[in-house]
Amino acid sequence: MKSKIIILLLSFVAGIFILNSCLKDSKGEYLKDKVAGKVYATVANPTLQTLALQPVTGDVPYQFLVNIATEALPTEDITLKMKVDPAAVTSYNTINKKAYLTFPNVQILTSTLVIKAGTRNGYIQAKVWGAETLNACDNFIAAISIESATTASGKTITIAGNMKSYLLALPIANPFSGSYHASGQFIHPTAGIRVINQDKNVNTIDCKTVTCSAGDLGGGQDGGSWVTLTINVDNSVTIGGHLSGTQPYLTDPAKTNSYNPATKMFTLNYYYVGASGNRVIQETLVRL
Repeated sequence: MKSKIIILLLSFVAGIFILNSCLKDSKGEYLKDKVAGKVYATVANPTLQTLALQPVTGDVPYQFLVNIATEALPTEDITLKMKVDPAAVTSYNTINKKAYLTFPNVQILTSTLVIKAGTRNGYIQAKVWGAETLNACDNFIAAISIESATTASGKTITIAGNMKSYLLALPIANPFSGSYHASGQFIHPTAGIRVINQDKNVNTIDCKTVTCSAGDLGGGQDGGSWVTLTINVDNSVTIGGHLSGTQPYLTDPAKTNSYNPATKMFTLNYYYVGASGNRVIQETLVRL
């Protein structure tokens, strides 16, 4: 999966713009120190970014831009050292009254970056992994910060305190949505049995709830006959939804409604009430 990266082309004029417009405190006010003659190491986009993850194995790479904010182009090489920074997540939560968790699997691939004399910018490469082991209902941030910045002659470069961290929100996609094959039967009290044998889309409502057409009745959440499936912590499934938006689907406590995460299969038993008796739907949904 590729993250979206905005490439900033910074010239001498752009460097002045960054120096004068970006080095602000959390309230948007300019730093008290005069910027003329100063040199700052910054993350070019320190606001919270987002990269959605699929709950599958494998590495997900991403990159972000760091910048040396100064009036004139640096005359020496500048070395930036980066670190994974859970404290930056805590700080973000405190300031914004949020409750993000620190993403547990983050690796900086460019832990040391040399920005050459006469230039201002460079990309930090990183990766995350392990989304398939995490709860999709939790909210995560990966935070990487500038740890130190020094010139080739050993001079320490100031790190802009409000622009030192790259914060990446990593929402995990609902693991139950996707394309499924439905098989089973629709049992009508007077018209008999119809065989269910079709493919259908199962769509996300929230991190643990999906919706799809009921049996072979067609439709979806925006109209027709739709059913909602809420997967509980014990992999039992709670049935909801309505026939054509009015008649609710009901379940028999003696029959199973469940999800098997190993086979990615739903086993469903539900019904709705009609004038001549219950219309019973028995189906399995198997991920394609």
